[in-house]
Amino acid sequence: MIQLEGIGLTYPGHPAPVQALQGVNLQVRAGEVFGVIGRSGAGKSSLVRVINLLNRPSSGRVQVDGADLTTLSAPELRQARHRIGMIFQHFNLLSSRSVFDNVALPLQLVGERPALIKRRVDELLDLVGLYELRHRYPAQISGGQKQRVGIARALACKPKVLLSDEATSALDPETTRSILVLLRQINRDFGLTIVLITHQMQVIKQVADRVAVMDAGQIVEQGAVIDVFTNPQHATTRSLIDDILPQALPAGVIARIRQLMAGEPDNRGRLLRLAFSGDDSNQPLLSDVIRRFGLDINILHGQIDDIQGQLFGTLAVHARGAHVQLSAAVAHLRGAGVLVAEEELSHV
Repeated sequence: MIQLEGIGLTYPGHPAPVQALQGVNLQVRAGEVFGVIGRSGAGKSSLVRVINLLNRPSSGRVQVDGADLTTLSAPELRQARHRIGMIFQHFNLLSSRSVFDNVALPLQLVGERPALIKRRVDELLDLVGLYELRHRYPAQISGGQKQRVGIARALACKPKVLLSDEATSALDPETTRSILVLLRQINRDFGLTIVLITHQMQVIKQVADRVAVMDAGQIVEQGAVIDVFTNPQHATTRSLIDDILPQALPAGVIARIRQLMAGEPDNRGRLLRLAFSGDDSNQPLLSDVIRRFGLDINILHGQIDDIQGQLFGTLAVHARGAHVQLSAAVAHLRGAGVLVAEEELSHV
């Protein structure tokens, strides 16, 4: 559906130009919610605006629904943009137009008949729960309601792709959840492909199917959300996940680990960090390991969470037993799909 190849983007700057994007390659599948996350200045908003050529890349190709946008003439590009809706962080509503007229604007600009416009706008306002407020003006509605108007407007011309540029960052947590539920409903009901730009990992966790992590104008990691959460590979990803699922062990837990691992090296045991997801989270793996390998296992710290109905969790455990049995237990857990990392005492 969306394919970016070798995208570079340079802005004029003083004393030197600013390279916002560097060799970005990205593929978004039809019908998925694809998240792009990064800290401020990572290049994510520059990237999403390349998809509809609001930012024209300095290098590379942009393909959307089979068309290479970088090769289109101005009239052809305007036509292609009808298939790409966009919602913004600060709503971008016209204060002098009512809710109804803000949603109607894209249809009026392409010359649709008034009867069709009324029918389409009424349908969309009913979809986003604002039909009763259609005659109000932006100053008379809340921030969450303004964003719902923005979503309805973006859907007016029946796009195949919806771009969301930090659409929830100006909203409170409860309103954010309701907007994300609405976006997921739109994705499922209409098969709409959504590209979601955010700096909040909680947003990715709630709604995205796959995610790309950006840092310094590059994609440093990407994959299925459950895989990225359970096995982050890049320091930026680990930092973003740490905002909602802290991985650092509390001081009291560290003190307990030091007690458990005091004494002779051969009898210290091992500190293991386990990560598991999906069906693995329902299996009695630790009790199985204790019985099978005759180990003593202390659970020191743990978290279990949920990504769109799929459980995942992390555990820090201290395992003590014969060296051969400990190694066999680690191999057994890895064979069962559990990610196992061994940590040295000096690391805690």
